[in-house]
Amino acid sequence: MKALVIGASGATGKELVEQLLLNNDYNSVSIFVRRSTGKSHPKLTEHIVNFSEINQFKELIVGDVLFSCLGTTLKDAGSKENQWKIDYDIPADFASAARKNEVQSFVLVSSYGASAKSSVFYSQMKGKLEDFIGTLHFEQYLIFRPGPLIRENTDRLGEKISVKVIKAFNVLGLFKNLEPISTSLLAEKLIIGVKELPSGTTVLELKSILNLH
Repeated sequence: MKALVIGASGATGKELVEQLLLNNDYNSVSIFVRRSTGKSHPKLTEHIVNFSEINQFKELIVGDVLFSCLGTTLKDAGSKENQWKIDYDIPADFASAARKNEVQSFVLVSSYGASAKSSVFYSQMKGKLEDFIGTLHFEQYLIFRPGPLIRENTDRLGEKISVKVIKAFNVLGLFKNLEPISTSLLAEKLIIGVKELPSGTTVLELKSILNLH
């Protein structure tokens, strides 16, 4: 199979690409990035693109499954408008192009609490993205809603603190639905999901994600 990946330079995306390259089910992996990752592999094709000009490269969005691991924080984006462009517009544009190019499966890394009806900006944005992609009717559409992610060597102080706090609550049997999951384990589950889950739309909260084998 041929995999397509957006968000390949992020923590989850990096792990996903590494695992896809080692997976015998995939003979080709194409990533779309703003700047070169510097990675080289016989199965890897790196497309350096301007994400705001998708019409210039939409013919390259061809394969069997598109993984969307793209996302940023409000702090890194600088504004809600910029965050919306990264977290909503780009995945939505890729999904539309992929569907027109007859890509069969779409795997979205969303977020715990995602809902178009949420009063929280981030959760509402993620929920609206989930809903939009649903209107494209991919043969297989997988929505992963993990809790906090454990990113190796993260420099986000707030993330480190929140993971530690939630782990402490987990020990007490609290907030199990927000149990942190490593990006490497999440990447593994994304790949398993494509192979094991049926056609149609499947939404996976943390417990369902961890139960994939």
